[in-house]
Amino acid sequence: MNIHLARHHGMCFGVRDALRATHDAAKKAPVTILGQLVHNPVVDRHLRALGVQTGDLSHPESAATRDVVITAHGAANAQREALNRAGFRVTDTTCPLVRKAHDALTALVEAGYFPVVIGQASHVEVRGLTGDFPQAVVILDEADIAGVPFHPHIGVISQTTQPVMGALHLVDLLKRRHPRATIRFADTICHPTKQRQQSLEELCARCDTIVVIGGRNSNNTRQLAATAARHGCAVYQVEGAEDLQPVWFRRSENVGVTAGTSTLDESVRAVLDRLQVIAAETKPKSLWSALFSKAESIPHH
Repeated sequence: MNIHLARHHGMCFGVRDALRATHDAAKKAPVTILGQLVHNPVVDRHLRALGVQTGDLSHPESAATRDVVITAHGAANAQREALNRAGFRVTDTTCPLVRKAHDALTALVEAGYFPVVIGQASHVEVRGLTGDFPQAVVILDEADIAGVPFHPHIGVISQTTQPVMGALHLVDLLKRRHPRATIRFADTICHPTKQRQQSLEELCARCDTIVVIGGRNSNNTRQLAATAARHGCAVYQVEGAEDLQPVWFRRSENVGVTAGTSTLDESVRAVLDRLQVIAAETKPKSLWSALFSKAESIPHH
């Protein structure tokens, strides 16, 4: 069993910066994160150990401290203003690439375009993007296209962690449904997401099994797993090395490993170490056992 690590994998700069800023804030005063800083349970446990508390961005009164943190997924400007009016001291860890998506959506609306966002309507990033534009329509699959009203100008952006080809497909469907409209797509899918998707494509070309490391509620991690499945690989999404089951790899020859953008380096290292152990345990212990294994696979008549 050979193990291959994706060329681009794991934690992106936006997540690292968010973690660093939250650490710095927690050193100065008790702090409450308004949501989940990043979608990773290992990070959650680490922050709890530091005494960081959790609140709800939609309900600022849930914060138990004066100092609060806006997560890397961002927030609507209206939510920031509400926090300032309530007297909170805000540490804003919004990823710069999420800010870019907010700016792109604002620019489209100001230019007279009807706003459409490609993404998961319930995701915190998408709720932040649409928070200042209640008229915006969120689409995620072909069935959602029918919900976009006819308008002479339609502006489209994407949740930063959506797969590129999926977003382009939806834009194409919009153009077919609204042939007389001017449809403008601002590509706001972040570069780290594109890198990890492309590196995964490379892995799938030479691997029969893919392990994707990341939080179960992480959108970009789920998208990686879905991409690997579309390529016909056996796919296992895990949050850590303890989730790996040796039985998964009994027939695996080449195992690819990748990780979502909120996955810690130590989690990746632990999974690789565990896979090495599993690979060693599944090796034939001797020439005789190897021959016996081959003999078992020969059909008897």
